[in-house]
Amino acid sequence: MSLIRRGSAFDPFSLDLWDPFQGFPFGSGSSSLFPSFGGTNSETAAFAGARIDWKETPEAHVFKADVPGLKKEEVKVEVEDGNVLQISAERNKEQEEKTDTWHRVERSSGKFLRRFRLPENAKTEQISASMENGVLTVTVPKEEAKKPDVKSIQISG
Repeated sequence: MSLIRRGSAFDPFSLDLWDPFQGFPFGSGSSSLFPSFGGTNSETAAFAGARIDWKETPEAHVFKADVPGLKKEEVKVEVEDGNVLQISAERNKEQEEKTDTWHRVERSSGKFLRRFRLPENAKTEQISASMENGVLTVTVPKEEAKKPDVKSIQISG
């Protein structure tokens, strides 16, 4: 978070994001070498950078994504190329009426798309997903670790 001066007024509660790489060829600005998904302006920056945790338990890989305010119909969970988990969503801007006067817009809108290459022990045909209180949980069961076949060889002589 940055502290921005607006004219001569200092707004310590401003949520405007400062991009230290704006204008650089490798930064997040419009001239970036790296394409952005849905833009990276301050309007979409917060939503586009959706945070996702990935933990591994003895039984499964568990992904948790913060998607507050979204319905499960607005979120997509897919497996691509057999081993790439793809989580995406889109939150549209609220419709503006000509008679409305907006004093502040802080809720983010836009798209996000995250991809994770799953390990070989993932059972992609058994993936499950659920949403509760704005948190998407995707569970990818793991195959049991195969015990190596040990064959005892009798020593002659």
